[in-house]
Amino acid sequence: MQSCGEGTCSSTNKNNAEIQEDASVNASLGKIRNKLLVMSGKGGVGKTSVSVNLSIALAGRGFKVGLMDVDIHGPDVPRMLGLSGAPDVDKISHKLIPMRYSENLNVISTESLIPDRDDAIIWRGPMKHSAIKQFIGEVEWGELDYLIIDSPPGTGDEPLTIAQTISDARTIIVTTPQEVALADVRKSINFCKTVKMEILGMVENMSGFVCPHCGEKLDLFGSGGGEKTALTANIPFLGKIPFDPNVVSCGDAGVSLQENYAESAVTKAFVEIAEKISENKIDQSLNKIDQSLNNRRNNNMKFAIPLADGKLTAHFGHCQEFALINVEENEIKNKEILIPPPHEPGVLPKWLNEIGANVIIAGGMGHRAIELFDQAGIKVITGAPVEEPEALVRNYLSNVMVLGDNACSGGDSHECGGH
Repeated sequence: MQSCGEGTCSSTNKNNAEIQEDASVNASLGKIRNKLLVMSGKGGVGKTSVSVNLSIALAGRGFKVGLMDVDIHGPDVPRMLGLSGAPDVDKISHKLIPMRYSENLNVISTESLIPDRDDAIIWRGPMKHSAIKQFIGEVEWGELDYLIIDSPPGTGDEPLTIAQTISDARTIIVTTPQEVALADVRKSINFCKTVKMEILGMVENMSGFVCPHCGEKLDLFGSGGGEKTALTANIPFLGKIPFDPNVVSCGDAGVSLQENYAESAVTKAFVEIAEKISENKIDQSLNKIDQSLNNRRNNNMKFAIPLADGKLTAHFGHCQEFALINVEENEIKNKEILIPPPHEPGVLPKWLNEIGANVIIAGGMGHRAIELFDQAGIKVITGAPVEEPEALVRNYLSNVMVLGDNACSGGDSHECGGH
């Protein structure tokens, strides 16, 4: 790099064109409330499918959504949405008008700007960087509630450009449950930490398949791996998307899965994720988990123990009452007995979280129940003997508790059975 005196230096200062480009980018970003980068550690995990369906779900809730496809070498968004042709140019601003999918959803993609969709795009990093900035600053996005950015797999030029260009962008990481995908996803998490990009949450795609003939659930790629990784990394878990062949057929045909299969498990999963994002439930949930984990680290714990006749009962979901025991610095401070609300799926995790419990000692518990408590930041100990609650807590604190066949320490291992 050459040195500069009192005059200007072209090698260190931006030229007028670059200054104008930055101004145009900042002007566009100033009209967009939320910028969400959808990324994955490896290919084949359904990242673009998640981007497309999340955009449709948010638009369906009445939000103004832009979908920007920056997967330069494999831009599939227009095909999945059934869009063809090229975007028009605004006569006044001379900016590109994004292609319209619906009243609330507009799209821009490299594929719409090349003469032949099957042409290979052979660009180096600087060209990708320039194209992405043009997608932001030279496209007439207008006022948006959400800009969803579909990036290619990995941690290369495209997500790095987004991180450098959009300072308040947040990331949604997509994975499948199997370990090979999770290993790459951990690289994505470290990438976000390195570039100081906030992680909005993780989505576990292709999580289980329900046979349409017999109704049996098959874990084609495993299940729960993404959820466990999110918990371990202390980042929000947005939800599981089950495997459904209709996702593939609708994507190939360029039609909306959510319109054609409105009652499907996949559609409901995307709607729930969109609700979490738009209603700001993620940050609230993560704050509760953070507080619960911090209390446990500081040895300030509140144990919840299901009781029958004053002792631990194996029937966790239908117990008569709960003993709540407060522990500070490994000493029992007080105990209270509470009557739980009527048993319904998901009620107990919410109730125990609200009253501040962060450790459960139980006889047996099903796998799904343990997952729900994990999501609430509540550690689960199963396989405990039938004893009075104070004795159980003391044995746990002294590391002398003898656990039976259903033993599982939630937050460390979740592969247990239960009743």
